[in-house]
Amino acid sequence: MIQGRWRLFAFGVAVGALLVACGQSDNLGSESDDVEATAAPTAGIPDAPDPTSTDEGDGRPDALCDLYADYAGNDGTVVTIVGSTAPVEQQLFEDSWAEFEECTGIDIAYEGGDQGAAELEAEIQSGGAPDIAWLSRPAALAKLVASGGPIPAPAATESLVAQFWNPVWKSYGTVNGTFYAAPVGSTMKSIVWYSPRVFVEKGYSIPTTWNEMWALSDQMVADGVTPWCGGLESGSDTGWPASDWLAQVMLRLFGSDVYDQWVGGDLPFSSPEVGAAMDIVAGWMKNPRYVNGGYGDVGTIPVTPVGEAGVGIPSGECGMLQQGPSAEDLWGTVGEGVDGDTEVGPTGDVYAFYLPEVTPDFPQPVVSDGLFAVAFADRPEVQAVQTYLASPEFHTSRVARGGWVSANTGVPLDTYPVDSIEQMTAGYLTDPKSTVRLDASDLMPAVVGEGALPEQMTAWFADQKSTADSLAAIDAAWPPQ
Repeated sequence: MIQGRWRLFAFGVAVGALLVACGQSDNLGSESDDVEATAAPTAGIPDAPDPTSTDEGDGRPDALCDLYADYAGNDGTVVTIVGSTAPVEQQLFEDSWAEFEECTGIDIAYEGGDQGAAELEAEIQSGGAPDIAWLSRPAALAKLVASGGPIPAPAATESLVAQFWNPVWKSYGTVNGTFYAAPVGSTMKSIVWYSPRVFVEKGYSIPTTWNEMWALSDQMVADGVTPWCGGLESGSDTGWPASDWLAQVMLRLFGSDVYDQWVGGDLPFSSPEVGAAMDIVAGWMKNPRYVNGGYGDVGTIPVTPVGEAGVGIPSGECGMLQQGPSAEDLWGTVGEGVDGDTEVGPTGDVYAFYLPEVTPDFPQPVVSDGLFAVAFADRPEVQAVQTYLASPEFHTSRVARGGWVSANTGVPLDTYPVDSIEQMTAGYLTDPKSTVRLDASDLMPAVVGEGALPEQMTAWFADQKSTADSLAAIDAAWPPQ
């Protein structure tokens, strides 16, 4: 699930409305997961270049527009993209493709802003499907395709994805051998937040193996430090961090093949593998010796807001927090226990390290969120925009404006701020040694991924529901294959 979490397009809630425009399909998976975008200030970010006149007198300099020659021939056209972003994020997107618009003559009409899923749904119902929609749940794509809505991506888009992404990303945009959706953004979630300053003061080293992480946890307990903190309360999305903890362990303990069987419904939750993973999560985040730093005992985890779970890290009340980059937002705001001036960096008050692998048999596992662009029209200008959104040029332009991470290997890592969380996580996402998989909840049917899974994981913490009963309830919610 998404952490706070991107809300760039609440596709899961709006997808039913898409089917009104594109053809009805039963049992459509959906999710309101919001792939997280770290908030970034716009100060100091230059506006898109203002092209000057050329010899041809068309207002577009040849050197600037050479990059966009393949998209030419679409002057005076409009392409609509449906999303839902905060105003600052929307402006960053519009700035990132302004040069493309200027050079191609295509106007990208981004429909978003502060409206929620209900407003998006009404908009789609009244006006039909947009040219392009951003979705965060590959689980919904197959059902959309069955409805006859999405248009296969052009060969140029597919070629770019094959060239500049880990192959798994292309697979997530493919249904029955046909490629539909290219990645727009990514959020690596396999990180652990900690305080470099506290680690130096206490003489702690960053763990590089699973066993080292538990040894560090035990050392913290001996030193009177509560090693872990966490929170599950997130409104209608309550429980998603616990779903993430399970996904992290499943990928690390059993590897990508078993993980794929699990998220695809071929390995039930009641299997020995999932039971073993739950035992590890229990020994970690339900361990009364280990949690809940800054808040209390295990019983506080279900009611602690996700966005406040790591409040005790800078002070040393909590040693570590396993949560995606959205947690960084906490330390840029002022609240109880937070002064708003917390330094995030490798020598600062707060930073993050990679959640170690369990076994070298499954090297460098990475759990990520993703955002994908799917088209509902095949006009030449729509195909041009869809292809551009898959290009290193677009991704580099968006990353350069801050608050965004891409798994596109064509984006130079020095495009990111030095030593930023974005740069660190992008390095793992683009490393060919990484075993990348999307968050399990985004790959499962919505009734499971955004329903039974987080609900039962919350009950497992809040009600002390047994592991067997919790897993059986999730299996019971899985729709017929």
